[in-house]
Amino acid sequence: MNVMEIVPDQGAWRAGFDERVLAGYRAAGCSEPLARALLERAVEGIDDWTVATDGSGWIAVEVKEDNGATVGRIHDLTAPEGRAWAERWCAEQGARRVEVRLTGGARGFADYPVRQQIRMRASAQKPELPPGLTVRPLTEEEYPGWHAGEEAGYITDIVRAGVLTPEQAKEKSDRDFALHLPQGYRTPGHAFYALEADGQVVGTGWVRHGYLPGVTFGFSLEVYEEHRGKGYGRAAMAVGEWASRHGGDEAMMFNVFGGNEVAMSLYDSTGYTVLDEYRSLNLQSPSGS
Repeated sequence: MNVMEIVPDQGAWRAGFDERVLAGYRAAGCSEPLARALLERAVEGIDDWTVATDGSGWIAVEVKEDNGATVGRIHDLTAPEGRAWAERWCAEQGARRVEVRLTGGARGFADYPVRQQIRMRASAQKPELPPGLTVRPLTEEEYPGWHAGEEAGYITDIVRAGVLTPEQAKEKSDRDFALHLPQGYRTPGHAFYALEADGQVVGTGWVRHGYLPGVTFGFSLEVYEEHRGKGYGRAAMAVGEWASRHGGDEAMMFNVFGGNEVAMSLYDSTGYTVLDEYRSLNLQSPSGS
């Protein structure tokens, strides 16, 4: 095996990395403007990455603080024998967990548990709601109760994904809601819906239109537990498509946390492509302790 060496100049690596990322998004069905917008997100902080090569391929890694923990991130890996070096390098920098973002499959990281997926699908030109289901705007009076339930569910999802403690998940939830909804119910670009059937509210939806070029982001499409098992899960996805078109977008994107196999199975069956998959693995210290 050739010796892995850190390179001081990213130039020789960077062009190939950008093209690999773009190719993955194009293969997933993204438009060119959307693929390039996603690339911009993928390379945030790139100047702080460490790039290495053994002559056969590349590795790009980073270590940073995240929710009170030192976390390693593998941003690129094309060197055939590079994963062990990347994990060792992250551990030597103090990381006790290493994460990887994947587009288009596990590619050598199948043993890393799935922590999060970003999924997307083009919406039907004229999405139709299932018979008996109606959608109306959530009222401002309903918003506080909705918000409390959403935050509790979000914390549960984060903890179930297996990365953060309940206390860390609560802190993350507080930050995320403050970031995305700084004006609460009246935050521009966001829309809140109530799903009704037989005169009852059976679920809710929260979306942001124009999140990315041509994309509405579905922050939450929730069916209440007592109404599950009645086909409303698929109905909620139809509501998301309806909301996307209603807001002038062509596709809907959303996040699902690892550990939620029921939801992932639903999304597989309804044709939502995995754009990005985030996996992570706990590391031992370099001494093995």
